[in-house]
Amino acid sequence: MNKTFRYIKARDGVMRAIFLFCAIFSIFALGCICVFLFANGVPFIGKIGLGNFFGTVWSVNSASYGILSMVVASLYVTALATVIGVVIGLFTAVCLYKFCPKKAVPPIRQMINLLAGIPSVIYGLFGLIVIVPFLRDNVSPNGVGYGILAASLVLSVMVLPTIVSVSLDALNAVPKNYYEGALALGATKAQSVFKVMLPAAKSGILAAVVLSIGRAIGETMAVIMVIGGSPVMPKGLFQSVRTLTANIAMGATEFRGDNETALIATGVVLFFFTLLMNISFSLLKGGEGHEKKRAQKTDP
Repeated sequence: MNKTFRYIKARDGVMRAIFLFCAIFSIFALGCICVFLFANGVPFIGKIGLGNFFGTVWSVNSASYGILSMVVASLYVTALATVIGVVIGLFTAVCLYKFCPKKAVPPIRQMINLLAGIPSVIYGLFGLIVIVPFLRDNVSPNGVGYGILAASLVLSVMVLPTIVSVSLDALNAVPKNYYEGALALGATKAQSVFKVMLPAAKSGILAAVVLSIGRAIGETMAVIMVIGGSPVMPKGLFQSVRTLTANIAMGATEFRGDNETALIATGVVLFFFTLLMNISFSLLKGGEGHEKKRAQKTDP
């Protein structure tokens, strides 16, 4: 008995050490990335000035490192891709939740999840060969297929697995008596889902939106292949532009010196975007938690 107890205690100690090592390694990796970005990027921003860094002209030949046009392009692409992806993904999740035969849900969900396993370069190739020519020949008023719309369409498909999977899990986590109670009060099936279940699952759905935004703003290869790549201020959906991630990838293997440091400084901006997004999500979650606590206190 004592031997068995010592074995279990030793095994628990080993597993505790492994878990602690993994946690410390994750924190260490994040710290290394932060030190690398800020130690190289922030001094460069201070060197050229914040106004010049957020200028509208990017030209490494003339030492002009304005990234404002790429910031705007990144925001446009991310916003449009998120809107398209969230609308399609959320309705898909609702369909799988209550409006689809139960036997068909697992294979459909599995096929949607397979989208997450397709390499981004394949999405880019599909966009380059199919979406860009279609937009150029049938939609674009200026005969240009590259641009924000093409990149947004590709990204909206790429974020679908995240939105569908997380939203469906959030809906399934809502107690079933919410739905049954709504039906008992005379609500239709659609009203019960959209007016009761969706609001109850809004926390998980919001998490899906945040994850999809992170995926869209951080995507590189697929965007490079369909957006064109010109570092100019966006003025329409059908125009060759460049995002922050595309700018980093296009010059990472070629630039040296100040040009390379400018790319690292661009990474600092991307880091702040991600940090701001996570903080906003945490504040929304915190506000929702306080509302629930107040509601529980006021209940008789």
